[in-house]
Amino acid sequence: MATQGPLFVDPQVQRYESFVNDRLRKDLTDILDKRDKLYDRIAQLLQLRNQIEVMNTDKAGPELKTMMNVGSDFFIKARIPDTSKIIINVGADVFLEMPLDEAMSFTDRRVKRLEAQAEQFTEKAAEIRAHIKLVMQAIEDLMALGGSQGQRTQAAF
Repeated sequence: MATQGPLFVDPQVQRYESFVNDRLRKDLTDILDKRDKLYDRIAQLLQLRNQIEVMNTDKAGPELKTMMNVGSDFFIKARIPDTSKIIINVGADVFLEMPLDEAMSFTDRRVKRLEAQAEQFTEKAAEIRAHIKLVMQAIEDLMALGGSQGQRTQAAF
């Protein structure tokens, strides 16, 4: 007769599996989503930094002609009359006008701070992954322990 897996699943194994699926995996997904949002913000700041560098090194004069995205990849021609200052969102929808050098240092500081936060999220994600691995190993151990106890009981009869 073929040996089938146990029809009965240990309630402790079910609790561990539900903890992994309902709590740890959700926490891991949330942490990784937060980290990805930070990386998107860092990419925006680096793009801004590159634009500031172009404006700083451009010897064409104080005026800049460009194309502006007005949404859904529709562009219009734009002219910036004074490129000596730039307006930057400093957070909480507060905008400040800054000279280009100050804006460059502001973006550098902001990128460093956001990279540090992203690193913290990466460490937290690694910690959660380790917890998942630990709980999965405990589940395997419980199932192996349950299987060996079942074989002992069958051998006694």
